[in-house]
Amino acid sequence: MTSKEEPVVVLVHGAFAESASWNGVIKHLHGHGRRAVAVANPLRSVEGDAAYLRDVIAGLGCPVVLVGHSYGGMVISQAAADNPAVRALVYVAAFAPDSGESALLLSAKFEGSTLGGALEAYPVSSGGNEFRIAEEKFHGQFCADLDADEAALMGATQRPVTERALTDGLTGRPAWRSLPSWFVYGERDLNIPAETVRFMADRAVSRGTRQVPGASHALAVSQPDAVCAVILDAVGHVNG
Repeated sequence: MTSKEEPVVVLVHGAFAESASWNGVIKHLHGHGRRAVAVANPLRSVEGDAAYLRDVIAGLGCPVVLVGHSYGGMVISQAAADNPAVRALVYVAAFAPDSGESALLLSAKFEGSTLGGALEAYPVSSGGNEFRIAEEKFHGQFCADLDADEAALMGATQRPVTERALTDGLTGRPAWRSLPSWFVYGERDLNIPAETVRFMADRAVSRGTRQVPGASHALAVSQPDAVCAVILDAVGHVNG
């Protein structure tokens, strides 16, 4: 691996989404001649999900720009720590936790999240509960800036997340303390309030922070061009 190799953009979805939620972003990246890989995030635990992501990165055998959406930000923050393959981080409406912080803790740091009232919980055989967004609430909660038909498809194909994943605190030093990071988020995000993202971006000394007017939590789907532009900024930094 050399520093002159073109980085691959590795995209990590969060809870209540799946890897195809990056399709629009990947299309834009391909249009700019960039290779991208969307990872199927297990959504079981921060440590386990991060270990799986590290395996995927190792399998690529080249430098990467790591992009996380929502809970995926928890995963990239841990997976990229002390990982020489990772050259930059991009947080897309995502959590950027410090050591010991969980997604649940950060989501309640500032007012504005209505996610709790939209969730359905049920027990799983591995222990604890799993959460999904009730399908009748999915459109308004997760992707209000998409049309109803697309929102219904996303609600039907959402990937549930375990209670453990949402309550796991980050272990060790977060990767954003040593790697350059970029942030992009929706003005009308009802899962992770804009104020929360701004706090995390400031704390991480973000190289670039962009708020997308009117965008929901699912801005990778509704505003793929805006998300792609921020990713390309990160790629340009790595290539520069």
